[in-house]
Amino acid sequence: MGVSNKLSRISRRDLFKVAGTYGMSSTLLAAGTFGGAMSLGSLAKAAESTYEKRFAKEAKHTLKFGAAGFNQRNLLIERAGCLEFARDLESRTDGEIRIEFIGDNQICNQLSCVEKTQQGIVDIYAASTQNSAGGAPYLNVLDYAYIFRSRADQYHFMYSPKSQEVLRDPFEQRHGLKFLFSHAELRGIQLGLSWQDRDTVTSIDQLNGTKNRVTGTQLGRIAMQALGLNPVPIAWEETLDGLKQGLIDGAETWASAVAYANMSPVVSQCVDLKFFCGTEHTAMSASVFDGMEGYLQDAIMESAYLAQVHVQAANEAALVNTVGFSNPQLPGTIFARDNVRLATLSDEEIKKAEEMCSPEFQPQLWEQWRERINGWAGGIDTYQEIYDEVRKIPADTLAENVEPRRWWKA
Repeated sequence: MGVSNKLSRISRRDLFKVAGTYGMSSTLLAAGTFGGAMSLGSLAKAAESTYEKRFAKEAKHTLKFGAAGFNQRNLLIERAGCLEFARDLESRTDGEIRIEFIGDNQICNQLSCVEKTQQGIVDIYAASTQNSAGGAPYLNVLDYAYIFRSRADQYHFMYSPKSQEVLRDPFEQRHGLKFLFSHAELRGIQLGLSWQDRDTVTSIDQLNGTKNRVTGTQLGRIAMQALGLNPVPIAWEETLDGLKQGLIDGAETWASAVAYANMSPVVSQCVDLKFFCGTEHTAMSASVFDGMEGYLQDAIMESAYLAQVHVQAANEAALVNTVGFSNPQLPGTIFARDNVRLATLSDEEIKKAEEMCSPEFQPQLWEQWRERINGWAGGIDTYQEIYDEVRKIPADTLAENVEPRRWWKA
């Protein structure tokens, strides 16, 4: 059965019908447990069971989870771990913490979720760190070009106590937000249909002069300018139209984002440039966390750890089996269905791109922002600290083989 069949068996109308009886959160949490096709009857039954478990006792805390454009369908494409976290936390606390999951851009979107959490409109949010960097500039710390060689490096860092020192603590101190867990991919250039009949990209030189969408990250723009990729700030929700109408040649984002956002019909080549982070993270209000009883704080951290382990395994599998981010591609995947070619660059070409734009080779491009971020982090050299930490593992480590660790325990 193809991916599209698995994910479209239940219509939005059916989903809302069930949600009208059992509530949207119970319905989405139930739907998220189906790995494949589901009928209206099976969803209703699962939603009823979920509802009964969730409301078996009165909640001490009900937390609003603003999940940008995510829902139970697209979270089976990009495995960001949102529903797993919510489900596990409710179960782990026997319903003392209840999560009201609000996706589909209903309460906040990729750019606004971070600010709405800071304002107390939502308690937890999920969005990319790059889009969130507009409202929480410290998140730029992840976006130095070529600081991460691979997804394995990214997961290693997220599990490392070093992430507590370099990412999580300064983020919390500066922005009042607690970084819980994240998916990990590396960004490339997703070329629109004007590149459909051109040769598959094999060199960074072929992209020189193209016009490409950029997120809210300031550091991402530095890398794109150095690579001749002409960054154009376009909101994520408007990127699809920009590609469709040919206003831009491409967009910097990652493979599963193209797939979950239904962007693959207007993308012809996924150029695996790997030039900076693509991290769909989940974070929560630090003041809400601090207001919890100690045992519930422990539960939140353990559920975040479980979600991180889940994401690491599930997204690696989904990239190959669901998205089609492989050469050759598996039949029935989203990229295979929509004729999106994966353009893989050689190690020599990646090195060439790195030498054109990374802080290691072009330190002058980064000085101002590096100094600013280091100041926010209390004076440590954030680039060097992350760079050294992730190179503790061999360059060819597979992402699924990175050892999970509880990062808050030294």
